[in-house]
Amino acid sequence: MRYSVTLSYDGSGFSGWQIQPNAQSVQEVLERALSLALRETVSVTGAGRTDAGVNAIGYVAHFDVSQPFREEEIACKLNAILPSSVTIHEVKVAADGFHARFDARLRRYNYFIHRKKDPFMTSYSYLYTYPLDVDAMNKACEFLLGTHDFSCFEKTGGNNKTSVCTVFEASWKPYTPTHVALMGYPASPVTLSEAEGSRYLVFTISADRFLRNMVRAVVGTLLDIGRGRYPVSHIEEVLASGDRCAAGESVPGNALFLSKVDY
Repeated sequence: MRYSVTLSYDGSGFSGWQIQPNAQSVQEVLERALSLALRETVSVTGAGRTDAGVNAIGYVAHFDVSQPFREEEIACKLNAILPSSVTIHEVKVAADGFHARFDARLRRYNYFIHRKKDPFMTSYSYLYTYPLDVDAMNKACEFLLGTHDFSCFEKTGGNNKTSVCTVFEASWKPYTPTHVALMGYPASPVTLSEAEGSRYLVFTISADRFLRNMVRAVVGTLLDIGRGRYPVSHIEEVLASGDRCAAGESVPGNALFLSKVDY
């Protein structure tokens, strides 16, 4: 029988989703927990890779077992076995042909940055203190929309059969973190016209698929444009080049979240 499992994880202690030699992965600890809870060897297939240190909310995976079981009971057992950095939300019966990776139609990532030092943002946001033209960054995002070859943003050595992806949305917005909203200080502007002074920004991008390291390289390139190192048209030139060296540096993985998988 085939089951799907929905989970969230803090990626800071993992080498990424996929099993790696000599490094702990989310896939590895989940397979170990499932095998222990179900008393049989279980292999898990996830919705896609996440890089080392990258987080996920609502990540979906599937696995096959020889005998049916009580889903809620196993979900509770898994949460007891797994480390605190991994949480199981739901385990349920899936269609026999369901595939967590190949059936996914959309994946969404969010990347968080803060503009001034904030001790409560360090773990899950990137401190970036350069002045930013958010309007220019959003204009550059328009070049990402649609179907393109994104090999310029792919980590060197990737083994994908194709580097073509379709991007459905890409934009930067100011936002107010929970701790700021609750305590009221320091206030964060909430309109885009005030974004130049905003202390907190979130980048959202969704696509049918992503290449290894793609989002982090896209963010790095957009930040270069925002700080005035390149014009808005630079993103179009980078895409046309197909050259990873033409794009910006990859930003740290701790501020990146896989936040949605649609089927």
